[in-house]
Amino acid sequence: MHDATIVGRMAPHVPRYLVPFHPKSVSHYFTDVLIIGGGIAGLRAALEVDPNLSALILSKEQIQESNSNYAQGGIAGVLDEDDRYEDHVSDTIIAGGSLCDREVVDLVVHEGPQCIRELIEWGTNFDRIDGRLALTREGGHGRDRIVHALGDSTGKEVIRSVVEMVRSLPNIQIWQNEFTQDLITHDGVCRGALASDEKHGRTLIWAKQTILASGGVGQIYRESTNPGVATGDGIAMALRAGAETRDMEFMQFHPTVLYIAGSSRSLISEAVRGEGGHLVDRNGYRFMTDYDPRGELAPRDIVSQAIVSQMEKTRHPNVYLTLKHLDADFVKRRFPGIYASCMKFGIDITTERIPVRPGAHYMIGGISVDTDGQTSIPHLWAAGEVTSTGLHGANRLASNSLLEGLVYGKRTGRNASEKALAMPDRFEAINLQHPVAGPSEPLDLDDIRNSLKSLMWRNVGVRRDSHGLEDAVDTIEAWCRYVLPHQFDHPRGWELQNMLLVAQVMARAAYLREESRGVHLRMDFPQTDDAHWNHHLPMRLSDLP
Repeated sequence: MHDATIVGRMAPHVPRYLVPFHPKSVSHYFTDVLIIGGGIAGLRAALEVDPNLSALILSKEQIQESNSNYAQGGIAGVLDEDDRYEDHVSDTIIAGGSLCDREVVDLVVHEGPQCIRELIEWGTNFDRIDGRLALTREGGHGRDRIVHALGDSTGKEVIRSVVEMVRSLPNIQIWQNEFTQDLITHDGVCRGALASDEKHGRTLIWAKQTILASGGVGQIYRESTNPGVATGDGIAMALRAGAETRDMEFMQFHPTVLYIAGSSRSLISEAVRGEGGHLVDRNGYRFMTDYDPRGELAPRDIVSQAIVSQMEKTRHPNVYLTLKHLDADFVKRRFPGIYASCMKFGIDITTERIPVRPGAHYMIGGISVDTDGQTSIPHLWAAGEVTSTGLHGANRLASNSLLEGLVYGKRTGRNASEKALAMPDRFEAINLQHPVAGPSEPLDLDDIRNSLKSLMWRNVGVRRDSHGLEDAVDTIEAWCRYVLPHQFDHPRGWELQNMLLVAQVMARAAYLREESRGVHLRMDFPQTDDAHWNHHLPMRLSDLP
């Protein structure tokens, strides 16, 4: 199929706003800086807002329910006197390939250590040995440079301390259980957002500057490490507002996700392999050195693809992680969360193998931003997993995600604050409105949602080819035609619409990139093609005529 044909077929009607509203029939709220998302990037942004300005954080569920909170491994940073910035930069670029933006990598690596030290000042209790930070190593890193907390619950400890800091500041408010439906734009400028909750209904939130930090899209896939909130809402609302996205074909799959029928797909941290865990197949064969000389410490894209290949060779639905050769007391102390999760299913990880397989983990692509965190829409900034900064290239290096969230959260918060300070107070509601659509046939949302997740896992997963991607494009486009124009009055419906829109763009981008690079593996184009594809793939909603 030619590209032009697929563009023509990827053209369902996408309404500008998810829900109807009229300024005279909804509540209004005014703030200087609006922050959509309560993960590490959004919280860090809030802490940079000038104390003379008001800031409002919108959290889709409880403030602790984010990908950041569930991060196990840690935060990468040059903190050891024997480590060098140049080495961290080099490891990042080797993992991400030529799509890494060298300026961005340098910026994040150099600004990251200070962000980690700030966390310590705010009360984050990173693990220590004899009073010194306990640094560990994960796949792709040439040195021990990853700080961690509570063994394997780094995100939980980091979010705890940052939330406490945010709540101590009187100029910052947090609205929890608030679903943000859309960004509000007028004359090409972001003016805030439309949000709703069960208690107050819909509210038009007018802001001088808006920061989007709403996280990832993992729930689009059947197998995922992400919490239920990760439905791509931020990317979808940015697309509807006219923002540019890029590199939407690059979804990173974590190689080791606990695979037990009927259980939630719990992450088994990469730090398990960093501390010496071995990957074996059903026959007990340690296979990783067959695929890469770095073995279990190869970057995630290589390990994920190797696991899928080994599963096929052995005709088995998973492989196994084994820690039986490590000291049992060390394993329990280093990985208390993983130990407890596996024990719920009768697996003692000190003596028994852990069944694992890949799962969707981190969205590398997203909303295009510059080094300041500015999007293509004036007055709209973005930080964290919702963005494409150029740091990760085609494959994120382990533990660089919380690092990016901290650095870009800080930068966007500071820049948005400076812009807001320069703007006068004007408490004016613009006469925008979105009318009620006609009645629609009732839909089985769970059926569509489950079908989408299975389709994405099957056709836009670890391995891809032209036939499967074409089928994904066609099928998602058909669902979009009757689901996107539908007006729902509950989050389950809005989430499905966002998931469909983001999945549509991801499948199309994966079809267009006719090569294999990083996490994007095309079985029909197995080689990296620098002559034609050594560039980013930008995409807007207007590209789907």
